[in-house]
Amino acid sequence: MTLREDATGMLDDLVALRRELHQIPEIGLRLPKTQDMVLAALDGLPLEISTGTGLSSVTAVLRGGKPGPTVLLRGDMDALPVTERSGVSFSSRHEGAMHACGHDLHTAGLVGAARLLSARKDELSGDIVFMFQPGEEGWDGAGLMIEEGVLTSAGRPVDAAYGLHVSSASEPNGMFAGRPGPLMAASGGLFVRVIGSGGHGSAPHRALDPVAVACEMVTALQTMVTRRFDVFDPVVITVGQFHAGTRRNIIPDDATFEATVRSFSAEAAERVAETAVRLCQDTATAYGLKAEVTFEPEYPATVNNADEHDFLADTVREVFGEERYHLMDNPLSGSEDFSRVLNEVPGAYVFLGACCSDDPETAPYNHSPLAAFDDGVLADGAALLAELAVRRQARAE
Repeated sequence: MTLREDATGMLDDLVALRRELHQIPEIGLRLPKTQDMVLAALDGLPLEISTGTGLSSVTAVLRGGKPGPTVLLRGDMDALPVTERSGVSFSSRHEGAMHACGHDLHTAGLVGAARLLSARKDELSGDIVFMFQPGEEGWDGAGLMIEEGVLTSAGRPVDAAYGLHVSSASEPNGMFAGRPGPLMAASGGLFVRVIGSGGHGSAPHRALDPVAVACEMVTALQTMVTRRFDVFDPVVITVGQFHAGTRRNIIPDDATFEATVRSFSAEAAERVAETAVRLCQDTATAYGLKAEVTFEPEYPATVNNADEHDFLADTVREVFGEERYHLMDNPLSGSEDFSRVLNEVPGAYVFLGACCSDDPETAPYNHSPLAAFDDGVLADGAALLAELAVRRQARAE
């Protein structure tokens, strides 16, 4: 039987695992219940398993019967601080937490790939590393797992790495989607406190108004990204928080705002960090105020190796059919810490539509409390990961 046929045969088990995981969502780096469930699901397989020290990760190494490349397959496991309103019968039992980004499907799918490949271990030409990762949602779990040695956990450096992300909207159900080069944006945070001198709203000339200056910074940042950055290497800055004052007729002593910053190249990410900070500081100085400005880099851009992307796309077309792969015109401006792995290892990341609606353009998107994912795609997700590992190793023979 083919890997796809075997994956289809285990679909009911993968769906059951996914729905158990969905009911116990955990946030951040410490996911004890999720980790225990993954360990139980892997029990009995011929894997060398280790767990993280600074986070609830699971790393499982499968030794192939013949020498060859080491391939890493990754699935993230953490949930979001969202109160679920999807209406599914297996909704979250943890108040204020939800698998709103489909990581429960990623985890179950990676378990499926481990089972598929374990059944073929003697045929494998190399080792497989299964990376079950906590803390993708802003906690840099991938970076921590790299620090703890996931990329050398098989005793030698990983040669190629692949990951998959489901979507509750945008792509039709069952459609794989990706592109060579930048796939997702780099992210960073801009934090600004403008320090002035408070006073009466009727006499602004007797104060140093931080609100007006902070507002000018917000608009100047938008001008900056359209005038200082190449339209073909874009930057997005969105101010999502702005706080100042206690009453409408009092000029406050300070004003604060925070922004998310997205870019698609290492060069743009480095330059926007410098120019945004300088703009805010210089604007404050021009008005006789002070500014405390901090830029915190988060995740680098997720960049697919061109050769590995083409290999992945060809694999999808050969296994599932030409019509099942969508070559994306543009990257997404969301961010993803699998970028840490792809910065170190050639590899590729791919999206898989898991939309429950007939209209993916209007369905609730990932991170929505209404987001629902069709776990019928689990067999294809697991089969693709397994196929990538087997075929990537065969390329080196």
